[in-house]
Amino acid sequence: MKVSGFTFVRNAEKFDYPVVEAITSILPLCDEVVVCVGNSDDNTLALIESIPSGKIRIVHSVWDDSLRKDGKVLAVETDKAFDAIAADADWAFYIQADEVLHEKYIPAVRQAMEQYKDNKEVEGLLFKYIHFYGSYNYVGDSRTWYRHEIRVVRNDKAIRSYRDAQGFRKHGRKMRVKEIDAAIHHYGWVRNPYHMQAKQSNFESLYREKPTIAADALFDYSNEASLKLFDGTHPQVMQERIGRQDWDFTFDTKKKHFSWKNRLLHFIEEKTGKRLFEYKNYTII
Repeated sequence: MKVSGFTFVRNAEKFDYPVVEAITSILPLCDEVVVCVGNSDDNTLALIESIPSGKIRIVHSVWDDSLRKDGKVLAVETDKAFDAIAADADWAFYIQADEVLHEKYIPAVRQAMEQYKDNKEVEGLLFKYIHFYGSYNYVGDSRTWYRHEIRVVRNDKAIRSYRDAQGFRKHGRKMRVKEIDAAIHHYGWVRNPYHMQAKQSNFESLYREKPTIAADALFDYSNEASLKLFDGTHPQVMQERIGRQDWDFTFDTKKKHFSWKNRLLHFIEEKTGKRLFEYKNYTII
């Protein structure tokens, strides 16, 4: 079985993306990792080159910043990386620049890839998600946070990144996937408030020509509707970054800033584990 990893990145240093940790976290599962490095205003290329692994293969890209509808440029860059993986790879592991795979899930992911390698009905593997917010101590638990997404796909170029690169589709339809017992740690909402604000302003520019978010302010983490304390462990590759946290954030987890409808739906989900009316960009088989 051959596995290729793939990702894309631009301005990782400027906006404090944990891309080194992201790539490093999937290296044990991959025979190669293709990193599509976009035209950057910082030392992103040198940062990727500094990762001590012969498995990494860099491809260079210039982003088309005019592709703003639904954040399409993100999907285009994802597809560039996917198209560059080894032709003889069986599976492709997609990791975004702010996502990390905990080492404890490596055996489960490898076992699933081996189990379904020859079952062509299975087009991808579905992961659970843990979304950190404000600091490494809190996770989002409201309905605004997606609970699952596809991160391993077959090496089939009929598979394309969907909309703004959150998931994938094949020939435009939802992919048939198996849910596995593994989770992605998403750190996209954890960084110094200065970097968070700059990142959000830049991210908005991918969707609209004139961003409304000021880049030079401090991000206000206090407006989230609901958070809970994280009671698990972080990936080993994240420990140094976590130790460098230079800001404080606390949140009253007892307070829920919900509408009455969302309060009811949140209560049902807590009691049953089921999320009513959940959007799913995949078909579980």
